[in-house]
Amino acid sequence: MMATETLDTPTNGSTSNVTGELNPPEDCANVSHSSPDATPVGDVEQGDKRKRIESETDEKTVAVHPLWKTSLCSYFRRTGGECSHGETCRYAHGEEELRPRPDNTWDPTSEMAKKLKLEHEVREKRSDERDEEVMMTETISEDGCSESTLDKCLVNLPMKWSSDNLRSFLNEQGIQYKSAKTKKGMVVGFVSFETAEQVKTAIEKLQGKPFGNKNLKIADVIPRAFDKIVKPALISDNSDILESANEVEDGDSVNGSSTPGSSVLKGRSAREVVTPLAHMSYAVQLEHKKNSLAQTMKKLTRNARKACPNGVSLPDWILKSREIGGLPCKLEGIIESPLVNGYRNKCEFSVGYSLQGKPTVGFSLGNFREGVTAVEEPLDCPNVSRIGCKYAEIMQNFLQISLLPIWNRMNNTGFWRQLTVREGRTPGKNAEAESGEENISEVLLMVQICSTGFDNEVINVELENMAEAFVVGASTSSPSLPLTVLVVQDHLGISNVAPADAPLRTLPLTKAVSRSVEDSEVVAEARIQDYINNLRFCISPTAFFQVNTLAAEKLYSLAGDWAGLGPNTLLFDVCCGTGTIGLTLAHRVGMVVGIEMNASAVADANRNAEINGIKNCRFVCSKAEDVMGSLLKEYLTKKVDNDADIGNKEETNASEEKAPDAEDSSGLNLKDEKESNCVTESSSSKMHHFENVVAIVDPPRVGLHPTVIKALRTHSHLRRLVYISCNPESLMANAIELCTPSADKNEKGNKNNRGWRNMSSAGLARHRAKSMPNSEPFQPVKAMAVDLFPHTPHCELVMLLER
Repeated sequence: MMATETLDTPTNGSTSNVTGELNPPEDCANVSHSSPDATPVGDVEQGDKRKRIESETDEKTVAVHPLWKTSLCSYFRRTGGECSHGETCRYAHGEEELRPRPDNTWDPTSEMAKKLKLEHEVREKRSDERDEEVMMTETISEDGCSESTLDKCLVNLPMKWSSDNLRSFLNEQGIQYKSAKTKKGMVVGFVSFETAEQVKTAIEKLQGKPFGNKNLKIADVIPRAFDKIVKPALISDNSDILESANEVEDGDSVNGSSTPGSSVLKGRSAREVVTPLAHMSYAVQLEHKKNSLAQTMKKLTRNARKACPNGVSLPDWILKSREIGGLPCKLEGIIESPLVNGYRNKCEFSVGYSLQGKPTVGFSLGNFREGVTAVEEPLDCPNVSRIGCKYAEIMQNFLQISLLPIWNRMNNTGFWRQLTVREGRTPGKNAEAESGEENISEVLLMVQICSTGFDNEVINVELENMAEAFVVGASTSSPSLPLTVLVVQDHLGISNVAPADAPLRTLPLTKAVSRSVEDSEVVAEARIQDYINNLRFCISPTAFFQVNTLAAEKLYSLAGDWAGLGPNTLLFDVCCGTGTIGLTLAHRVGMVVGIEMNASAVADANRNAEINGIKNCRFVCSKAEDVMGSLLKEYLTKKVDNDADIGNKEETNASEEKAPDAEDSSGLNLKDEKESNCVTESSSSKMHHFENVVAIVDPPRVGLHPTVIKALRTHSHLRRLVYISCNPESLMANAIELCTPSADKNEKGNKNNRGWRNMSSAGLARHRAKSMPNSEPFQPVKAMAVDLFPHTPHCELVMLLER
């Protein structure tokens, strides 16, 4: 009796099936392995013949077959010796012969696989320990005397906990402490102890304690040396205000918190946080993004299949998805950015403390909810221009001598919060240059502050000093820096994301006493200019404008080409910002209607249309979900008699009642739209009827509001939709609602069901798709990626939907 060996099946779940692939005449899965102790004499000739056949064929196949010697021979694993096939055996007879598999894994029974698994576990453990370290530059010692051995961080606390919850927990555990503090939204808490014995007891009771699905961890808070700052003498009237705000010398507190301190997160830098793909070549980055987008797009197919109602046949695009690897439509490629380095025309720099405790203007090294507040300079970030880095440096140098404190995110106190640098480029120069700095002609600076609790006179003096610092720094830089507008934004909120109506104040750029800037003057309007497709755009401080101007030109051209525009086309530009998409395509359509909720952006869009002499655009200032339905009804309803103009006015008034805050591009109510210089419609009493209605949507990262999706889906005249997304995940969720067939009878959701809180965005979309009114769904036609953000994982995705 001869022993029989079959192909090994890896224990990690993957299956290696190569039966018959090496030697088709012989089924290698059933090839006999002769045992040296039990080999029948009659089978010797047959075995020799088989060896000769294999030796003749293996010379041609062994070198090329990807699975050759990628698994250990089962006879070798049992006995440690070679089987009867010897060197011709397709399996390895030892670790030296063993080769990695095509997916770069090893036979799970081999010593190499066990070694790699152990190394992976060690790396994971180190990574977990590293992630639990805290880069907090504002510790909590309330008396200003911070002893590192007595200050500890508790990691993996519930995010909903407040300081009271933390104190109650410590009391329940019998932990004695001096002070304890945390904030909602953070997973770390800070505890100060009075004695080393209290620290020891806390570690014994809490270290590794199971808490939810994680374990508590106690980490150190390591205080950092802080450069001593000598403050000039203060006016007596303001000394009481500023004295407590500037106690930053050698361990003194800053607004109730100790000297900046932190635990070091080894190997973490602003470059790694802001531009994690910078270590790759640009070609590799593009391939990485394309593969990532393909995986995201497959979610649309899977979720639309799940959301399809019972009894309704699957749409053709889902059935055909198998032919293109599960994609809802073909991903045609990725358009690269003309400018790879220094491409950002807008940078928002945080104001805080570095790991060494130095006032710094740059990028945060992590999320605040994870206990990270440390800031690092942007000098090594390839997506930031030299001009942006230089203005961050000027602001940072000014903070060294400023009389007002930096914003403390733990206590929500302080003055200086953020610096925004916006750059405007001029056309007609080499756009494909390695660095686009020579094209930058205008710069807008916006400094975010919190004036609450500070004297107005002191604030005015500091702002004047800051303005002078910027003017002098810009003029003395080599080469000199452009500086057009300086704006101050006053914001009290916890996050640096200010509301659209946050107060803005323009500061005059006065000439310095000893060094003058030729172009320095008082600017009446806080705007700069940029160009896209040879059109001039005014940009206000808070208005949305694509951060990569040159790549945006390619993005908008692609959207226009796919939209199928013509003279008889009505184009809806949803979430239009400053009107860039609609205005660049206005010459190709009959009418553009833009919708934007930011009033300053709509004012910019109005101005941009006037500057460029564009008359066929109308911009509505409102949330898209409030006016989208009425606008579609207004423009898509046929007018058949001479009283159409009157009927239009009535519909407009009705839309005003539904959205009283809606305004057109001139700031007037919708009923006064004929007085707007930006709206030129048919002067005849019969309103023009557009045969082709197209919508281009460019929503923020959260995607479109469900009401907007419903309006787009239910208006049958809208046959084509171009979706531009900076967050492919939200695009996939919105496309589920737009492309999933609706049921004959709508399912009414249970208003008391709160399970939606735990749903993913795709799950919520599937849930809402069930209640979508009966309407014809869109179908994904094609998609293209446009890289607006080199060196980062982010990428714009454009998808064409038709029905």
